[in-house]
Amino acid sequence: MKKIYGNQQLIDTLERMASSGRTAHSLIICGDRGSGRKLIARYYARALMCESPVNGKPCGVCSVCRNIDKDIHPDVIFPKKTGKLGNYSVETAREVIADAYIKPNNSSGCKVYIFADCRNVDDRTQNTLLKLIEEPPEYAYFIFTCGSKSEFLSTIISRCVCFTTSPCTEEEAAEALAESGFGQQEIRSAVNCFHGNIGMCESYINDEELRKRVDLTKSLADSIIRKDEYALSVGLFSAGRERDDVRETLSMLDMLARDAAVLAKDGNAETIGCFREGAVALSGSLTAYQAAKLHSCIETAWKAVGRNVSIPLALTALGAEIMEIVG
Repeated sequence: MKKIYGNQQLIDTLERMASSGRTAHSLIICGDRGSGRKLIARYYARALMCESPVNGKPCGVCSVCRNIDKDIHPDVIFPKKTGKLGNYSVETAREVIADAYIKPNNSSGCKVYIFADCRNVDDRTQNTLLKLIEEPPEYAYFIFTCGSKSEFLSTIISRCVCFTTSPCTEEEAAEALAESGFGQQEIRSAVNCFHGNIGMCESYINDEELRKRVDLTKSLADSIIRKDEYALSVGLFSAGRERDDVRETLSMLDMLARDAAVLAKDGNAETIGCFREGAVALSGSLTAYQAAKLHSCIETAWKAVGRNVSIPLALTALGAEIMEIVG
């Protein structure tokens, strides 16, 4: 069973719910990508279904715990995403509803649905699920993971218990990465970029494409610092045509803008982005007002890309806005 770092209070709460029998049937777990949202969702599933729990703590070694960790337990279901935006459809919601009323065939008598990485879920899908979440079968549990609970309708939020993952320290991230067998140089490079976000640190080490997006983000920051409109335009268009990749690059660029705003007020402040040196340079060339506007226009582009707006159009508008702000 993989160790969970930086979320002890949340884990303790889930264990108390499981041991007391007062378990929440619907949970929303919020947090940044890589912060352990799905890991905690699986942990709650194990706490509900483990063959030999101790005070709500799953044993981690029984067949149920092992199968949940491997995503092969038949009664822990990850509903499918469909369409070019990779989202949960009304059809998927109806399939979940039909399946939820089929009783589970396991010793715990539980059935768990994990809706992972919810983002821009259609209101019709949420409304289709609403009645099931409001009055679930006694054996059915629903866990939604997301970046923010604002992804959901208020009617869904009101029927769920909401938790937020807590950040890890860089020391905890380094410890977790060392436990996974990564080398010290790999660990230093990853932690310098993604700090206490263990999942993103692991992805940085393992995923060459993510490393390329980090390098692109740094290049975009340099273009903004130099006020080089051509280089900025070329860099933005090299972000690709895959929506998730473009949104990830924009998210990292937005963190740099946030860091620049913070560093403008306190040069010793901690940063959350992947390029502290760039944020320091940017803080020297932008006012706090400009940094706030930069954040706003990047966030607008990020949302536009997620709403199926033409990626080239959104990036062209972003480049023009950035140059207007820094020019």
